Amino acid sequence: MLAAAQALPASVLQRQTDERAERGGESLHCALGDIPRGALTEIAGPASSGRTAFLYALLAAASANQEFCALIDAEDTFDPASAAAAGVPLSQVLWVRCGGNVEHAFKAMDLLSQAGGFGLVAIDLGGTPPKIARRIPPSAWFRLRHGVENTRTALVSIAQEFNAHSCSALKIELRRDRVLWRRRLLEGLAITVRSIKNHGEQQTSAIIGR
Repeated sequence: MLAAAQALPASVLQRQTDERAERGGESLHCALGDIPRGALTEIAGPASSGRTAFLYALLAAASANQEFCALIDAEDTFDPASAAAAGVPLSQVLWVRCGGNVEHAFKAMDLLSQAGGFGLVAIDLGGTPPKIARRIPPSAWFRLRHGVENTRTALVSIAQEFNAHSCSALKIELRRDRVLWRRRLLEGLAITVRSIKNHGEQQTSAIIGR
């Protein structure tokens, strides 16, 4: 695993995260939706549905409040240059590369979610084949959810399908509606965002620029 981040003592990180999160409220706000803190959120959708753009928006939103983020990159698909272009300050992101080993990814997720000091901890399973993601036992998801309860950390899973069952407090499903072109240049994607929380559903539309 390869990681890069600004090194600060865990006690300092936790104090800074708690203070900044108190100013930011009980949710992590970004242009594509609000993510609850102290809970697990699943973001799912097929390729080219806006998963990566949503992830970058969350990283940018958390770091804009001077919070630190952790990204567990299960399949080594994270592109630092694209993230930086989307407004993510890389100096505030701990990037853990797992080389396609989902077991290692979950071990890292478990450790970081309980370490404290992070406003956002995300695991990117978007490149993981669904048949492998389905093998993740419910007990692993339950442990993750339990690890962030009563904290200010927003825990997020990005995948092609929902896998955490009842362990997630919020499920966000992304679907690409159409590709937007200006003349012959790619302008962006029009997507539908469906949120499922407490057995209620809400559906909105969004435009993601290139």
